[in-house]
Amino acid sequence: MTRKKSILIVEDEESLLKLESILLISKGYEVHGAKNGREAIDFLKTNLPDLILLDIMLPEMDGFEVCSMIRADGRTKHIPVVMLTAKKSREDMERGEEVGANWYITKPFKSAMVTETVKRFLEK
Repeated sequence: MTRKKSILIVEDEESLLKLESILLISKGYEVHGAKNGREAIDFLKTNLPDLILLDIMLPEMDGFEVCSMIRADGRTKHIPVVMLTAKKSREDMERGEEVGANWYITKPFKSAMVTETVKRFLEK
């Protein structure tokens, strides 16, 4: 039996974290949630998910900083990071690219967009 692909969702808004989790669990993924950047970094010390869905506007440490830390760590730098955020400006998207995000989805998002993007990165 093949191992389920795992996804870490970093989202401080409880309702969105639940929605994204249900959506991805229904597609057969194993899902872990973190409510802020610190929680995400702590999780990554002991777990290596196959993909990270990362909000930018987070308490304490924003998603750009979290993504930079993920890319700076030899254990996690290969993990695809998809920014999922309400920040839509060209500057934000460019900054996402600069810190190493693989893809950028803006909120409000369509469920199909999230599942297709996740699938594209995980079903290689």
